[in-house]
Amino acid sequence: MKFVIIIVLFTTISFSASAQWWSLKKHERFPAIQLKDNSTKHLPFVAKLTLTKIDKLNLQQSDYSLELAEDAIIKVAQHNMRFRIYDLASYNFSDLAKLYIQQNRLSEAKWYLLQSNSISRQENDDKHTIANLMDLALIKADMGDVVLAQQDLTEARQLAFAKGWIVNVTDIDKEVKYIRLNRTSASKTELRYADAVMADKDKKDKKTD
Repeated sequence: MKFVIIIVLFTTISFSASAQWWSLKKHERFPAIQLKDNSTKHLPFVAKLTLTKIDKLNLQQSDYSLELAEDAIIKVAQHNMRFRIYDLASYNFSDLAKLYIQQNRLSEAKWYLLQSNSISRQENDDKHTIANLMDLALIKADMGDVVLAQQDLTEARQLAFAKGWIVNVTDIDKEVKYIRLNRTSASKTELRYADAVMADKDKKDKKTD
């Protein structure tokens, strides 16, 4: 009896497994889904972005901003002079002069450069003295005082040459030539003086060498 029951169980299990295998075997496999290409290469026209160079825009300072800058520098200069911080006050005066040059206020610019130059000499700030003399020369040339401008440049060059500051010497030589070639209002006598300055400078350089 037990033997018959075992046979019946094996038969049932075998039939069930066969049925599952048959159902799996008959399962239909569908083809893979084809994804659509949505890239821009299929479009009839694609706009290309090009790099556009933007020119630098130099905005001039307004009269109001220049006035504010002037007031600020004057306050600092007054403070430094009051507490005898003369070296900084000298640079404050130079900054004021540059501000006035922008506004074509040459007389005021000249006055402050003279004050700055006086202090820089006392403080033995030769670099600043040379810079002041070069700025003074341009202002004097603009005002028609070409001879005085050349004198300032001669002094600046001698000082720079004595210190061995070749870069400053080169810059001064360029300024001498600039004033000589571009100041059309200068008289022939003034231009001859400029030539004499350059000739004297060349002779001194040859002697030093």
